[in-house]
Amino acid sequence: MATPESESFVRTFARGLKIIETMGQGDARQTLADIATAVDLPRTAVRRFLLTLIELSFVKTDGKHYWLTPKVLRLGLSYLYTLPYWRQSQLALEELGARIGQSCAVSVLDEADIVYVQRLHTKRILPMSPSLGSRLPAHAVSMGRVLLSGLDDEALGHYLASARLRKLTPVTVVDREQLRQVVLQAREQGYAWVDGELDDSIAGLAVPVRDQDGAIVAAINVSLSAGAYEMDAAVAEFLQPLRQTASQLRATMVGLR
Repeated sequence: MATPESESFVRTFARGLKIIETMGQGDARQTLADIATAVDLPRTAVRRFLLTLIELSFVKTDGKHYWLTPKVLRLGLSYLYTLPYWRQSQLALEELGARIGQSCAVSVLDEADIVYVQRLHTKRILPMSPSLGSRLPAHAVSMGRVLLSGLDDEALGHYLASARLRKLTPVTVVDREQLRQVVLQAREQGYAWVDGELDDSIAGLAVPVRDQDGAIVAAINVSLSAGAYEMDAAVAEFLQPLRQTASQLRATMVGLR
């Protein structure tokens, strides 16, 4: 694996991607000074990157401000299109949502966060309503616990040693050994229940989506208002439909390599 210190690492390419990422996290239109400060690079260097991105139609400018163009979406969609289950996941979530009458989603693990790759909202809008591309801390949500349970022991140990475990509510699990135990429990039972750890008004039940080799490649969940269900009631009502939807997505990956 190439590292910033290795000969294989293309630093200029990495900086260009960093500029795109940074522009997507700030104001819609930013000055050269804004961008240079955010990426901690000299203005002259950032200007060259921006001129290149303008030439490639990823960025536009009015001479003072710079902003991303819709072409940047191609970068994110390129990832989604590589997921063998992604095209089918929207229909699968629509069927699941119609069956259970609750919001549901599919996510993947990206370092210490989960990233939503599909999301279905129902009429029961929750205070927090993540959308496609939203990121949440893996330690505090049901899909995160399920995705972490798919890591091998070495990778899980690395996550526990390096992740920033923020206490988002009074009941958020931030003790690393306790988190290890709840992740191992999710691995053993094949689902995770989290109530009020990300936000005290939201609970969630999640199950893994596995590929044809049995590896966990995604998670699917149902989002509930905290207090509407105790764990046993949620498991009794939603676990089977979630598992059926996960199996449906797994079936789309059979025979793919």
